[in-house]
Amino acid sequence: MEYNNNLPIYLQVINQIKKDMIQGKLPMGEKLPSTRELAVQYQINPNTAARVYKEMEQAGMCCTKRGLGTFVTENAEVIKKMKEEMAGELLENFVQEMQDLGFSKEELMAIMEKRLEEQE
Repeated sequence: MEYNNNLPIYLQVINQIKKDMIQGKLPMGEKLPSTRELAVQYQINPNTAARVYKEMEQAGMCCTKRGLGTFVTENAEVIKKMKEEMAGELLENFVQEMQDLGFSKEELMAIMEKRLEEQE
């Protein structure tokens, strides 16, 4: 994974794990790698890996079962909310960037419709 210097590494790792959860690559209830394994997998400091899980647990994305490890949430509403939040952030950034380029609402909608038709 290539890291962006403008965003803390732990947030970038969380975002990647969120994507994996939303896409079903990490199904609900699945055991997550240990902190050490996560650190190796993402080539990050073990303390950063621990912070990833701490932040995820506080957000309800995962839970730790003592002696067993950390597991993806089994709450479908949490996954749905994450998906909606990520989509909202992407759209907000996209719309802002397009407006910065001088596109009107109508032009933006036309571009989106054309692109969606091309992908069908």
